[in-house]
Amino acid sequence: MREKISKLWKKRLNTEPEFNEQSNTEVIELKKQDISTSYDQNLATFKTLFTVPDNIDVKVREFTITSLKRKGVIIFLSTMADIQAIMDSIVEPLIDNEHPSKKIPDIVSYPIASTASNIGEITEYITAGITALFVEGDDQCYLFETTKISGRSIEKSDNEVIVKGAKEAFNERVIDNISLIRKKIKNENLLVETKPISKRSRNNVFIVYQKDLVNEELLQTIKDKLESFEIDSILDLSILEQILEERPRSIFPTLLYTERPDRAAAFIEEGHIILLMENSPGCLILPATFWALFHSPEDHYLRTPYGNFIRILRILALFVAVFTSPIYIAITNFHVGMIPPDLLMAIAGTRERVPFPSIVEVLMMEIAFELIREAGLRVPSPIGPTIGIVGALILGQAAVQANIISPIVIIVIALSGLSSFIISDLSMNFAIRITRFLFIFSAGFMGIYGVTALLIAGLYYLVSLKSFGTPYFAPMTPHSFSSKDLLIRHVPMKEKFRPGYLKPKDMVKQRKG
Repeated sequence: MREKISKLWKKRLNTEPEFNEQSNTEVIELKKQDISTSYDQNLATFKTLFTVPDNIDVKVREFTITSLKRKGVIIFLSTMADIQAIMDSIVEPLIDNEHPSKKIPDIVSYPIASTASNIGEITEYITAGITALFVEGDDQCYLFETTKISGRSIEKSDNEVIVKGAKEAFNERVIDNISLIRKKIKNENLLVETKPISKRSRNNVFIVYQKDLVNEELLQTIKDKLESFEIDSILDLSILEQILEERPRSIFPTLLYTERPDRAAAFIEEGHIILLMENSPGCLILPATFWALFHSPEDHYLRTPYGNFIRILRILALFVAVFTSPIYIAITNFHVGMIPPDLLMAIAGTRERVPFPSIVEVLMMEIAFELIREAGLRVPSPIGPTIGIVGALILGQAAVQANIISPIVIIVIALSGLSSFIISDLSMNFAIRITRFLFIFSAGFMGIYGVTALLIAGLYYLVSLKSFGTPYFAPMTPHSFSSKDLLIRHVPMKEKFRPGYLKPKDMVKQRKG
């Protein structure tokens, strides 16, 4: 008996609480039905669903179709539809046309997008900005693509700034974003599929890929992952990114987010898959590797020597950003013999009146630098740069004069902080900044040995990461066939192959050269 009670108690503890949906079950059942041939019944049904007239932006316009001598009604959202086009191309022809006709498409001048009969499906179309026309006696509804939503125009990228190359960036309108990609890839094999991913907000995700390149197994894996969601609302692509990741608590990102259509197009032509969403000014690139996150789109726009020079600087900046502060702490605390005597005396002289150990100094200034950095981002743009520069100068100078911080620590923090700005990807930038703090603590406890141990453990961890089955350091490890665009890139004529780890249908992207 005790064992049974124990098992029941464990099962109760391990089971999530069940909450029954409080929505109107009658409405849910109603949406599963088809519309009726009765005009009055259909009108009453949709007025009830959209709470008319309390719902002020839902417009219901009743009229008589002159040529058919039957009643008709259109339902649309005034905040999401082109009202002028509805009046000129749909309503007026239906009212004014007196020539005998039996078909709605022959009367209206606006193209009919499709027809539907399911009540729930029609409701979703209307909430997306589509106009629905109901005709007395018809058992189907006519749908017109009249969506017109205000939004930003196509502007420059704010986060991925480049000097040479295209300046266009994605905006919040998914139609504009798809057109920007199609403008760069004029190919009939470029497919755009859509899948609903949330039940209540009814947001769709758009899957963009090239049919003759993409690996079918990878594509099916991504589709299965998207279909497996049981979520009421996903409002933005950044939230979808966290749900899609295999390790959402990992410091290092495994998906690439970009707001540049030229970069998205380049990945599509290599066999990658792109995800877009309405209201999201960017796209997700699947799968992503460490090298994709580390590279910048400008690397390919510049001539090969210039692009490689920037990449070498970026690699150097990566090591400076991560290891400068930890090595300073390790040497001053544990490995004083590694410093030349003259430099050692100079450091000792500057730290003579400082009451704190070097790890406390570094942590204080690192946190202060991060505070200034975030403050500069959050305040209005005309003031932001001023706060960053003036705040750093005043804080550093005051800290040195107050004998709280030694001058060499200011140099170390400034050098590592500035180096972190060179990493262009936002997620990778955060990963580097957080990793720096981990190395600072390891150096403070065990010196160079702690830094080395954490570095080895970190490499083991990074190698274990995967992005939809793709190893994080591919094609370097495990080694696979590719154009070898990793640390440095070759001249464009030598980049003949697509990444082998994607297993694209066509490996060769350049036949001659």
